Amino acid sequence: MECALTIAGSDPTGGAGLQADLQVFRHFGVHGAGVITALTVQDSGSVHRVLPSFPSVVLEQLRVLLKDFTPSAIKLGMLATDDVALNVELGLRELENSRISGGRPAARVPIVVDPVLAASDGTALLERRAWARLQDLIGRATLVTPNLPEAQALTDCDVSTEEGVQAAATALVSHYGAEAALIKGGHAAGPPRDLLATRQGGTVTYDWFEGHRMDVGSVHGTGCALAAAVTALLARGDSLPEAVGTARTFVRDSISRSEDYGKRARFLVY
Repeated sequence: MECALTIAGSDPTGGAGLQADLQVFRHFGVHGAGVITALTVQDSGSVHRVLPSFPSVVLEQLRVLLKDFTPSAIKLGMLATDDVALNVELGLRELENSRISGGRPAARVPIVVDPVLAASDGTALLERRAWARLQDLIGRATLVTPNLPEAQALTDCDVSTEEGVQAAATALVSHYGAEAALIKGGHAAGPPRDLLATRQGGTVTYDWFEGHRMDVGSVHGTGCALAAAVTALLARGDSLPEAVGTARTFVRDSISRSEDYGKRARFLVY
């Protein structure tokens, strides 16, 4: 069994965050390890309080964990503060430096960055001064998975048009340095369309994925589930296009089976 690591905030409802990531990893037959970046006080509809982890403890967790075993893929979710993000970056850098074999880098561990900026209710989940650090982490990513508001906030591109979404994706892969970007179109008016932009050398290719809306109401944790699914599939050895396609189908099917566990939003059923 392959292992995937999630570095994310805790969601006590289990519908998003680290708890959801571990459920998704297990669904795909991947062992899940986790480092908590923040505790939250929340229900299915709102985040009431955010308590960041001690940054040094985040780094200590990563150092001890990554000396014991190397995950086959890593997901970054909510990072909360600049200090936490800095220590996550230090931990990942130490992992990369440790994978030097015979003077040459060993195979790089795939990293999926879900750039969590705010909760659906508008509560900030990453302080503004940490955005530059997040952009540095995006430069290490195999895939970054912003929704439309996150893509616009990070790139200053107007994502209300197809051209604007493509410009934002281009910025994420060409300017910030991610290998690929999946911009999720769920916040757009009309049918949701996702854009996968992939960088190969100096060329960026674009693939649009069509979607349709399901009349099920508000669903909690879809972004976390998608990024976690891609992470698990990369850990199993799938190619990035295969992982994205399978993950999108997984989330769509999970939405169709969603249940009212909470009083304010539905929960995915995996």
